[in-house]
Amino acid sequence: MYYDANQFDFVTLLEDNWKVIQYELSQLPSQDFIPYPERYLLDKRTGWDVFGLYFVGVKIDFNCELCPQTARLVKQIPGMITAGFSRLAPGAHIVPHSGRPSGVLRCHLGLDVPPRCALRVANEVRLWKEGKCLVFDDTSEHEAWNLSDRHRDVLLLDFKAPPGFLAA
Repeated sequence: MYYDANQFDFVTLLEDNWKVIQYELSQLPSQDFIPYPERYLLDKRTGWDVFGLYFVGVKIDFNCELCPQTARLVKQIPGMITAGFSRLAPGAHIVPHSGRPSGVLRCHLGLDVPPRCALRVANEVRLWKEGKCLVFDDTSEHEAWNLSDRHRDVLLLDFKAPPGFLAA
């Protein structure tokens, strides 16, 4: 299920600074991205790359040095567990799946979003918008696709669900 992103205080921080985040992303060489490790989630086994900043709460020092302002911003998010850039190649499709664990929500901040890219969570399809956040329960079945001719980039964050927003 999707949540109203405006219910989370940190969303304003990210959306107000999205151009700074987008600029730091634009300075990263493509070769600094690595393939998403769970390749079975892709219908073609290729096309989803990531650039991590924090993984299960641990700072990836070298990457954070390359994106210092983004690292500073995501560090301010209460309960932040994982943060990084997610790149979906042209024609890529992340197949329907459900994440783990419960009690964690996911946020995507649109950074470079061509037309014909979408995210389905449960029965609802939404489009990413540059400079805007989508917040959803990663344990709900979801899938994503990029039917455009260029990559789609988002800042991806996992954070502990605050009281009253328990993930199913």
